[in-house]
Amino acid sequence: MTRVVVVGDLMTDAVARAKFPLARASDTPAVVTMHGGGSGANIASWLAVEGSEVAFIGRRGADITGRNRDMELMGYGVDARLVMDPERPTGTCVVLVTHKGERTMLSDPGANAALSPEDLPRDLFTSGAHLHMSGYTLINEGSRDAGLAALDMARRAGMSISVDCASAAPLERTGAEPFLEWTDGAKLLFANADQAKVLTGRDDPAAAAKVLTAWFPQVVIKLNAEGSLWYSNNRPEPVRSPGEVVDRVVDGTGAGDAFTAGFLPVWLDGKPAAEALAAGNALAAKCIANLGARPRL
Repeated sequence: MTRVVVVGDLMTDAVARAKFPLARASDTPAVVTMHGGGSGANIASWLAVEGSEVAFIGRRGADITGRNRDMELMGYGVDARLVMDPERPTGTCVVLVTHKGERTMLSDPGANAALSPEDLPRDLFTSGAHLHMSGYTLINEGSRDAGLAALDMARRAGMSISVDCASAAPLERTGAEPFLEWTDGAKLLFANADQAKVLTGRDDPAAAAKVLTAWFPQVVIKLNAEGSLWYSNNRPEPVRSPGEVVDRVVDGTGAGDAFTAGFLPVWLDGKPAAEALAAGNALAAKCIANLGARPRL
């Protein structure tokens, strides 16, 4: 089994689900819950509970929240390599969910923004392992040097590399050209349709994936309820996999992270792309049926 090393963000998600339409500049009843979050930490958690050997590199605050997130990762079976920041708090994301299920996120990266190249454990970067880089680490200016250093260390060690695009709005603010330059050498890119459009200007996900194979040998586009597709630079047509039927959608937070965690082990095992896509879709459906972005402990 290939060991997966995830470099990324660790957050606490404060999820507020409105019971009625938002009353702007006033008060709206809601159900507010707290959960472990952060795209990178979510992916590591799902990988671990599904049986993969996984290490997570990140930074947390010297606060109770950070300690809880650290213990939570260990509870999932993640080899958590978290550096404690003496000044910055553990990152927090406020997730506003409307009565119709639309999500808007307000993020404070906290200690994530101070991740440095010195925080990267050299013993994890070894031949035969796989690096997954969270796009948030590259998009955030404070942690960018750490992300670039991790990618360089992985290349030098002969590791395979995958990268995700984080989120469409910050990706657009950063710009497609810098992001594509930073991630040069990665074998696999994960994006959703909005992120793929930011990088290519193409509305059609399959067309966007084809364009992106000019930079990445393989591209996966997540299509929400429609499933997912995979495109390789040596194939004329994409491989598609339909989304799984979910009887009751509880929370869509983290579904894309769960998809990545479902796809990677099958892909790393050399199985067909259709099989890896189906595994990703299945784990995303499992996440959607749960409250929060992480597996249940």
